[in-house]
Amino acid sequence: MQQVARFAWAALYWNVAVILWGAYVRVTQSGAGCGNRWPLCDGGVVGTSAAGRTIVEFTHRITSAISLLMVSGLVIWCWRVTKKGDWARYSAVIAAVLLADEALTGAALVLLKHVGNDKSAGRVFLLCLHFGNTLLLLATMSLTANWLSIGSRSFALIGKWRQLSSVGLSLLATMVTGITGAVTALADTRFPSTSFASSLAQDFSSHSPVLLRVRLLHPALAVTTACYVLGVFWKSSTGRNRLSRSVITLIALLFIQVAIGTTSILIVAPVWIQITHLFVAEALWILLVLASADLVLEAAKEGRKR
Repeated sequence: MQQVARFAWAALYWNVAVILWGAYVRVTQSGAGCGNRWPLCDGGVVGTSAAGRTIVEFTHRITSAISLLMVSGLVIWCWRVTKKGDWARYSAVIAAVLLADEALTGAALVLLKHVGNDKSAGRVFLLCLHFGNTLLLLATMSLTANWLSIGSRSFALIGKWRQLSSVGLSLLATMVTGITGAVTALADTRFPSTSFASSLAQDFSSHSPVLLRVRLLHPALAVTTACYVLGVFWKSSTGRNRLSRSVITLIALLFIQVAIGTTSILIVAPVWIQITHLFVAEALWILLVLASADLVLEAAKEGRKR
């Protein structure tokens, strides 16, 4: 069980890295590096004639394929070492389905030419679906790894419906905030600014594209969501007379993420801070999912008897 748990954590970390590389593909506008072919590539990917954007995009496709192999292997391994009714085996299957959907959505972005300089509504819509699916993928993979680490078992929801609804709302709000962040990142990439003043002027100009005029929604949602999540987990944890390590780390990351986001706005989102912002967002989301599960799930009776 511990071996498959370590493999599950490794698969999760690998997918975090793949997502970060995908962000680098967007920031460098390398999504069209392989033309509109998928999963093959139009241009050469090796040798002195290989274009930089082609290498970046093709590398992302290779790492994504490795993710599919790792998660497929995780599903098989989970079903071999867990018992009927263990949630880890089912969350692993859901993760595999979400990863397949992730690949198909990425393919659609390429085949429909919603990459590179494209700023159409279709690209924004698919980007929102893509990032929402990404968050669900990370959630199921982190839960799978965690449940395998504790020996895997079945669970039941606690009977405190007010706490369930507040935790569920915090997860939903964080997802929506993340999706608006993806749209904001696209706006920063497509319409780069040279200074904070010019960036702010673009946001409030009636002549600016819609992408620019809606990007202020993300920081507003981020601060509101951070305050709400902080309140929910502080109240829930103090009600249990303890602050777990994961909740303490979650609270610390909330403050760090808001600070990084503020810095990103002030220095007009260079590549390195966009990647850092996304990395902390992924870590924050994973911790939020695990902390939420700890608050709203309890071992089912059959799980206690084993």
